Amino acid sequence: MAVPQIWAGVDIGKEHHHCVVIDRDGERLLSRRVLNDETALLELIQDVLALDEDVLWAVDLNHGGAALLIGLLVSHDQPLAYLTGLAIHRASGTYRGEGKTDAKDAFVIADQARMRKDLSLLRPGDEIAIDVRTLTTRRTDVVADRTRQINRLRAQLLEICPALERALELTNKGPVVLLTGYQTPAAIRRAGVKRIETWLRNRKVYGAAALAKAVVEAAEAQHTALPGEKLAAAMVVRLAKGVIALDQETTELDAMIEARFREHPHAEVILSLPGMGKLLGAEFLAATGGDMDAFGSADRLAGYAGLAPAPRDSGRVSGNLRRPRRFHRGLLRAFYLSSFASLKSCPASQAFYTRKRAEGKGHKQALLALSRRRVNVLWAMIRDGACYQAIPPVTAAA
Repeated sequence: MAVPQIWAGVDIGKEHHHCVVIDRDGERLLSRRVLNDETALLELIQDVLALDEDVLWAVDLNHGGAALLIGLLVSHDQPLAYLTGLAIHRASGTYRGEGKTDAKDAFVIADQARMRKDLSLLRPGDEIAIDVRTLTTRRTDVVADRTRQINRLRAQLLEICPALERALELTNKGPVVLLTGYQTPAAIRRAGVKRIETWLRNRKVYGAAALAKAVVEAAEAQHTALPGEKLAAAMVVRLAKGVIALDQETTELDAMIEARFREHPHAEVILSLPGMGKLLGAEFLAATGGDMDAFGSADRLAGYAGLAPAPRDSGRVSGNLRRPRRFHRGLLRAFYLSSFASLKSCPASQAFYTRKRAEGKGHKQALLALSRRRVNVLWAMIRDGACYQAIPPVTAAA
C-alpha cells in the first residue's frame, strides 16, 4: 500500500452515507451525502480517486449498511480501515463544537485515520467464512426467539393451570408436542394416561409413559376452570407450534452450518482441537473471517477474543489487570465453551486446568487461562496447517 496522501472518512447510514475527504493538513477537499446505492457509490469512488489515487478509506461500521460500500472498495483494490463507533464517539469530544452531524462524524473518522498509525486494514474475509457468519448469526437469533417463545408459553400456561406449568419442562421436545394436543386440566383428565401415552408415542415422543402420568397428575390438582381458559388454550397451541417450528429451523441451520464449515480449508485443523466441535468451530471461523494473517500474532487474536488482560494502573496502583472493554464476545464464547468441553477428553487440558485450580484460581479463571493457552495452540495449528497431536505426559524415571 502506498503512503496515503488523502483520507476519506465515511459515516455509515442505512439509506445514506456521508463522506468527507481531507488532505495531509486536515483540510476538507470533499464533503458529500451519498445514497447507499451502487451507482451513487461508484460515482463517489471515482470523484475521490480523481482528487488523488493514494487514498485511505475509513468507515465506522464493517457490516450491515456498510456491506455494499465495502464490497465496491474491495473490488476496486482500495485500502480500507475500520474504526469502531465507540472510538469515534470518544474522539468526537476532542473536536470543536458540541453538535453532532453526519458531516462532523465523517470528518472525525477521516482525521482519526490520518493521525492514528495503529489501524490495520479491513479484510472482509473469504466467502465461506462470510456464509458461516450469516448462518451462525441466524442460528443465534432463532435460539433467542425460541427462549422468548418458551417464556411466553410458560406465562400463558400459568393462566390456565399453574400445576401443569410446574410439571412440564418446556425446553424439552415432548412437553411442547403434548401442548399442541392437550392444554387444559379438564381435557387432560378426560383423555387419561393411556390415551395421552398412545398419542405421544404416535408422535415419537421419548418417555411418553412418564410424561403422560406426570401431566395427568398435574391436571388432577386443579378442577377449577379459569376465566379466558378457552382462548388461552388456543394461544398455547400457537406458541407450542411456534417452538416446534423454531426447533426444526435450528436443526436445518445446524446441517447447513456443518456442510458449509467443512468446505473451508482450515476446517479439519480446527476440528482436531479437543472440544472444538462443528458449531463452535464455525463460530470461530465466523468471528475471525478465516484469515489469521489479519491478526499478525496469537497475542492479537487473544486480545480480539478478550483473553489478553489490559493494564488498569493509576497513581500508586500498579499490576491491575482487567479484561479489555472491546472484544468479540462470540470468539470468547467459542474458546471458553470449547475449553470446558476439552476437560472431558483432553489430558493436557485437564492437567493445565488442575494446575491452575491448585494455584488458587476459581473455575472460571482457570477456564479463561486454559482458553488463552488454547489460542496459542490453535494459532500454531492453523499457521502450520497441522492437526492437533496429543503429547503424552512425561513420567518420572523409576
